[in-house]
Amino acid sequence: MPAGENPHEVAVADDGLIAYISNYGGNTISRVDLAGQKALPPVDLGALRQPHGLEFVGGKLYFTAEGSKAVGRYDPVSQKVDWVVGTGQNRTHMVIVSKDFKTVLTSNISSSTISVIENQGRDWAITNVAVGHGSEGLDLTPDGRELWVANAGDHTISIIDMAQKKVIAALPSTDNANRLKITRDGKYAFVSNLGGSGLLAIDVATRKPFRTIQTAGSTEGLLMSPDGAHAYTTMNDHDSVAVIDLKTFTITSEVKTGRGPDGLAWAARR
Repeated sequence: MPAGENPHEVAVADDGLIAYISNYGGNTISRVDLAGQKALPPVDLGALRQPHGLEFVGGKLYFTAEGSKAVGRYDPVSQKVDWVVGTGQNRTHMVIVSKDFKTVLTSNISSSTISVIENQGRDWAITNVAVGHGSEGLDLTPDGRELWVANAGDHTISIIDMAQKKVIAALPSTDNANRLKITRDGKYAFVSNLGGSGLLAIDVATRKPFRTIQTAGSTEGLLMSPDGAHAYTTMNDHDSVAVIDLKTFTITSEVKTGRGPDGLAWAARR
């Protein structure tokens, strides 16, 4: 399906019918009708520039606006951006939302920080936590107690205690730790390597490397299947997606895509 300028990340509505694609080169988010398999009119973000990270939760689409140092939320019902908070940080890049919808987390690449944005009723409190250089990929452990952050600039993983809002551990990682996802059971953290081949799996309990899965190309986007049986990674320079069996930690198949695949999302029609 066609998308706007420089498409990067993708998220899917709760009902699995509409996909949203961030157009990193402008101020729009593309929309695709997955059932009808056709492009829809894009979301115009106005003054909010360079949308990148996306997450659809609770019926709404959360997005980062890197060029505006902000995170926002789009309501598909009203077809309006109904919430915007500035981070004050440089290159606000990826976003995730806690299960209770009360905390929004963003990684800020050039500031090397994580913004913890908490709903406090009428106000939102922002705590910017310093992490490793070039912070990008991030994920919460299933219990919500720890946030793991991939730092592409210094090849490390920062672990933040969410209760204390501070880094409690720093682990060595891949050469270019671009994305990070934790398995559904919380046992392993997968880290991609945009600068080379291979996918690192870290044992969450011991915080030590568990296995490196060899890949045909550099790895970028990461996704865990809802049933926890498989992981998926885009191989940007190989124009494909690798499918990984989480029982054997081996690549079982490879799916060819368009040029330079990046973000991944799961669509389940309801």
